[in-house]
This record gives sequence, C-alpha cells and structure tokens, in this order.
Amino acid sequence: MLPPPPRAPREADGSARNDPVSDHGVEQHGTRKLVILMISAFVDMLGMLMILPLLPFYAEKLGAGGAIVGLLVASFSVAQLLSAPYWGRFSDRYGRRPALLVSLVASAIAFVVFAYADSLWLLFVSRIIQGAGGGTVGVIQAYVADATKPDDRARALGWLSAATNAGVSIGPAVGTWLRPLGSEWPGLVAAMLCVVNMIFVWRYLAEPRTSADRKADLQPRGSSRRAVAQVVTHPQLPASRLILIYAIAIGAFQGTTAVLALFLGFKFGVTEFTIGYFFTYIGVLSVVTRAIFLGPLVDKFGEARLARIGLALLATGLVAMGIAPNIPTLAIAVGLLPLGTAFTFPCVTALLSRVIDGAQRGLYMGVQQTYGGISRVAFPVVFGLAYDRIGAASPFFISSAMVLLTFVLARDIASFAPRKSTS
Repeated sequence: MLPPPPRAPREADGSARNDPVSDHGVEQHGTRKLVILMISAFVDMLGMLMILPLLPFYAEKLGAGGAIVGLLVASFSVAQLLSAPYWGRFSDRYGRRPALLVSLVASAIAFVVFAYADSLWLLFVSRIIQGAGGGTVGVIQAYVADATKPDDRARALGWLSAATNAGVSIGPAVGTWLRPLGSEWPGLVAAMLCVVNMIFVWRYLAEPRTSADRKADLQPRGSSRRAVAQVVTHPQLPASRLILIYAIAIGAFQGTTAVLALFLGFKFGVTEFTIGYFFTYIGVLSVVTRAIFLGPLVDKFGEARLARIGLALLATGLVAMGIAPNIPTLAIAVGLLPLGTAFTFPCVTALLSRVIDGAQRGLYMGVQQTYGGISRVAFPVVFGLAYDRIGAASPFFISSAMVLLTFVLARDIASFAPRKSTS
C-alpha cells in the first residue's frame, strides 16, 4: 500500500512550518524572478498561439476531419503527460532553469517542423516534439511556488497566467496577420521567438534559492511512478483530489478547444483568416480577469471558494456556447470561460502547492500536469468523435457535465490548507 503524499508540517494556523519560503516570505529577488518568468511565459505562449488556431485548418486541408484534428491536439498531450513527472523530478534534482531551457529548444524545433509540414504525419511530429518539451508547465509553477509565501501563491500564479493569456490574446492575431505572407511564416516567426526567449532565460533567470537545498531531500528513484499511481489508488487524499479537479476541468476546457475552430466555421462561418480574432477576445478577457480581479477575489473568498465559483462559471459558459444562436450571444457565453479558468486553475494549483512539501513541489506539479495531459488526450479524441457522429454542439454539453462532476471532489477543499487570514 502506497504512503500518502508528504505534507509540510503545519503550525496551528495552517502555515507550513518547515517550508523555507513560508518562513521567510517571498525570497530575495522573488519579485524580479516572477517578472522574468512572466515575460518568458508571455513570449512562449505568444509563439504557441500564433500557430495553434491555424492547426485545424491546416489539417482539414490535408484531408483531416474532426476525429483526426482531435488526435492531433491529443498527440501534444500524450507527449506532455509522459514527460511531465520526469521534468518535475529533473527540475527538483538539477534545477528549474535547465529544464526551461530544454523546453524552449524543443518548442523551436517543433515550430520549424510545423512551418514546413506538408502532410499530416509531419503535423503530428511537430505536436509530439512540442509536447515532450512542454512537460515543464509544472516546473514553471513550482518555480513560482518556490519564490512566494503559501497565501500569496494563487495571486502569483494568477499573474503568471495573466502573462500567458496576454500571449493568448496577441498570438492568434499575429498568426492571422502573418498567414497571408505564406503558410510557413507563423511557424518560423514562432521558432525565432523561442530562440529569443531561450537567450533571455539564460541571461536573466536565476535558479531559485531552494533548488540548491533540494537534493538531500529527494525521494528514491521511481517516486514519479508512485506519485502518479497514488492519485488513483488514494483518491481521498487532498493532493489526489486537487489533481483530479484540475485534470477534469482543464480536459473539458481544452477538449472543446480541439473542435472549436471547426464548430465556429460550421455554425458562424469563421475561417483561418478570422479565427485569430476570436482567440484574441478570449485572451484579453483572461488577462484582465487574472491581472486585475483574481488577487482581490482570492483575498475576499479564499482559494477554495473561488475555485468552486470558477467551476460553476466554466460549466455555464461551455453549455451556453453550444446553444448560442448568434455571434452576440456567443460572445457573452465565451466571456464566462476566461472567468471560470482564471478562478479555477490558479487556485487549485496554489492549494496543491500548500499541501505538498517544498522538496517535492516540482514532482507533484508534474503529476498534476500528467493527469491534465491524460484528460487533454482523452477529451479531444472523444469530442472529435462526438462532433463527427453526434453533432457540432455535443462536445460543449459533454464538457459542461464533466466540469459539474468536479463539485463532488471540491466539496470540502477549504479544509486542505487553511489560510492564515481571510477578509
């Protein structure tokens, strides 16, 4: 029988006693590191979103239907879920910075392959390479957690996600502007951005102070597999439930993204030359929500309650998209999605960082991304088949129902890691 995930020793007020960050607050230069990570995350997402909205249209021109598009999206997640826990262990042992640099190299290669892909199999190769290097999402989250106090992590993760969503808002529009120059231009420019980002990280991003102290506390080899298995063998544990909430919600959201371009083209006449503006609308709302509203709302409601509010908004927005009869109604429905994701994912991740010992933060952030990857594999494939065989709107109804199911797991998450103070 596997042991429960290690928890940091807690004082009576719920704070982590032995976590060096919680004892000393934000580590020296922590704010500077957060700003650098935000810039890096923005540039990384800018490049990714320059090509992602174009992917379904490129695949469709090569003869793909909804199911194949779903598999294309899922291939990224397959590679990511296989690599995520190992990236977490790699970053715990060797440092966050080397892991991020390797990820950027992989992304640059993937974008070049995408730029010159003239067959479906090359599109798959591009997605798999990028996914294998994309297992460092948990590393970046662990980097932020290293530099912030437990009660400030949701706010910091919100700022980080605001930076990524700024890339989401601008990237599709840039890809749309570049597309008339030639089909290879979005991929090549995205690759160049990765190279610039790699130089920036190498020059300005220092290793977190706690990484140097983490080697002595590492778990025995094979703990990545044990941690992944533990989520399903011990689903009642706080870390397991938080990981499952994250996985189901992000799978439902990302799964609908796999067929979103096809749905919008079918129902509203959106094309590869206009899809970018739709993603820009979502991105702008995400940035505003996470940069302006998330922090004060976390202070007011706490991570647990705000996460449940986010799940409700996400479920409502998904079902409303499926029934929207026109563009104005669709715009209102879509507006609920960035609210839901902004309130759910940073709060759930912050709670997870507080119930896990600092020495294993990278590992369990990687496990969270592994299960998120599993759902991002399953949901796009299921939704692609549903789009082809049931109806264009069916993926949105299915995803909404899945999000609502997470309320069973989220019923008492406020007790997992009490905040030291709430307003």
